[in-house]
Amino acid sequence: MPLHVERFQPEGMNVRIMAGQPAYSHVVTVSGTGTLVFIAGQLARDIDGNCVGVGDMRAQMEQTFANLTRCLEAAGATWADVVKTNTYVTNYDEYAKCADVRARYFGIATPTSTTVVVSRLAGPDFMIEIEAVAAVNG
Repeated sequence: MPLHVERFQPEGMNVRIMAGQPAYSHVVTVSGTGTLVFIAGQLARDIDGNCVGVGDMRAQMEQTFANLTRCLEAAGATWADVVKTNTYVTNYDEYAKCADVRARYFGIATPTSTTVVVSRLAGPDFMIEIEAVAAVNG
């Protein structure tokens, strides 16, 4: 039996809208058989480990999502398979200005999502880190 992923907003819950669509799902259920993929937190690092876009949240988000895309593809997954993200940012106001970047990757298939503001990430120039879980049909 292939994996069945259901994303929903329980009745009576506030649904936060960003870029004209729900920013995340309150609940995602996964049933059936397949593979769960856990992706470590990704930063705006290039292939040499350098921070891309120092001081520029949009540039850092683009690089972070590109890195996550590489990880998903290496595991045989797509953005449509992502069921959970944890996002850590050093400046929520700057992050919120770039909601269109996130929406471009997730489309209407929004995962459950947690965003936390932190004072610092793995280096002083990093502004965002995202980890993800995907559920892929077997």
